[in-house]
Amino acid sequence: MTDWLSTTWEASWPPFQYFNLYRLILASFALLASLWPGDWIAALHFSNAALFTPVAGLYLLVVAAGFLASIHWQQRFNAQLSSQVLADVLALGLLMFSGGGVSSGIGTLLLVSLATASLVGRGRLVLFYAALATLVTLGGQVFGVLVRDFEPATIVQAGLLSVGFFATAILARLLGQRLMANEELARQRGISLDNQRRISQRVIERMQDGVLVVDGGGRVQRFNPMVATMLGSPPGTDVALGDYCGPLSAALSSWLSGGGAPTIDLQVPARGDLRVRFEQTASSAGEVLVFLEDLGRIQERAQQLKLAALGRLTASIAHEIRNPLSAIGHAGELLREERRGNMQDRLLAIVADNVARLNRIVTDVLELGRRDRMQVEYLLLQRFCAQFIESFEGVLGVAPGVIALEAEDGLALCFDRTHLHQILWNLLANAVRHASGSVGSVLLRGKVGAAAGMVELHIVDDGKGVSDAARAQIFEPFFTTHHLGTGLGLFIARELCEANGAALELVPDAACGHFMIVGRNDTCPLPEANGACAGR
Repeated sequence: MTDWLSTTWEASWPPFQYFNLYRLILASFALLASLWPGDWIAALHFSNAALFTPVAGLYLLVVAAGFLASIHWQQRFNAQLSSQVLADVLALGLLMFSGGGVSSGIGTLLLVSLATASLVGRGRLVLFYAALATLVTLGGQVFGVLVRDFEPATIVQAGLLSVGFFATAILARLLGQRLMANEELARQRGISLDNQRRISQRVIERMQDGVLVVDGGGRVQRFNPMVATMLGSPPGTDVALGDYCGPLSAALSSWLSGGGAPTIDLQVPARGDLRVRFEQTASSAGEVLVFLEDLGRIQERAQQLKLAALGRLTASIAHEIRNPLSAIGHAGELLREERRGNMQDRLLAIVADNVARLNRIVTDVLELGRRDRMQVEYLLLQRFCAQFIESFEGVLGVAPGVIALEAEDGLALCFDRTHLHQILWNLLANAVRHASGSVGSVLLRGKVGAAAGMVELHIVDDGKGVSDAARAQIFEPFFTTHHLGTGLGLFIARELCEANGAALELVPDAACGHFMIVGRNDTCPLPEANGACAGR
């Protein structure tokens, strides 16, 4: 008989404790019956009733000691079990002998003890227990026939009872092995399920999408941390979805009734647009999975993919584009020297303008690919902006005084010099183009930010500002309202700000053109520490 569980299975202490409790109750009743004034054991017609009381008392002491040991000293399981089975066999054998042998019926109690011991025991010890009970039963019966005038025919009854001992032990052992094998399988599967649950929980917690589990009654059962981020607060467990987020509950009810789509876009107050997707599970509780996605993040990811693809394409064919552009531009300059007529001059001007526009697009995209190559400096805004305005007015021919500068002395910004130069160039070029052109019509103002360590740089013009229709797309690549624009200026400006840990924002509700750069002044060493000369 294969007995692999004998070496792999832990000792069955709880069943053994129940077995000892049963024996303790049995021994207590036996001793109580012998001491009761009505002499209950007289009905059993014991031939040697004086032996019953001391045997029952000693048996109770041994069983009580074994019960306490199985609770407080859970070691040497086989030794404890064997000692208790031996106590059962000897005590019940003596009681059976004093009661007249197998005809007393006490031998059937041995069947219960052997069956229980075989269920909780292991290995071939169960056969040893059956053999021990057989020796005591047959030996006591033969001794009774020779000495105590037992009926000789009862030896056959003792033999049949002994066969029952072996049959009970073997069958109980087979059943015990089956039970332990099933319990071991259940335990291993429980461990696997727990591991899988932990892994699934960790995956759900790390997801960038919000996940809600809603039962058939519309109550939230589980959720991941992103739900609190997207909806503003955690829903709590077993909370009605309608009490937590009414629009989401209404959309779910509409979908469950068959009148709604499984994927919808939902407007959450103060949180923006979310994409909600419902999915029915196969659970018996009828649970529904609710997935939440941030539409802003989806759009940003799409823009990043678009830009990455464009960057790879442009980088690979930049020289293929620039070489023909240079040839076209050079040919146009040569044709312009011939002076054949006004029509030719206009056509050459169109060629030159478009060549310059294409060249700017290629240059802007290539510059965006180098956004991570930066050297952050501690820039004093008053000095840097003054030098920038002087250079800007000289290159673009802007009249002095059109661009006004307001910045506190000592106000600084941690930024890459080249990046800030390009950002301000793009923003001021737009501001000058839309401004009235009068003195002070464009304002460049630096001020301390609302949060600690933050600095704000405002670019304001007195133009009409950005229309409501264009606000949502103002920072998208290739979106422009100017026929000669590339549509990359504001997009590149925002990307360069993010690369420097800053943000470029279009100030809401502004009646004029108003952009704001929000950066830090505490994320780089001071000029004295790194040798950089601020405003150089």
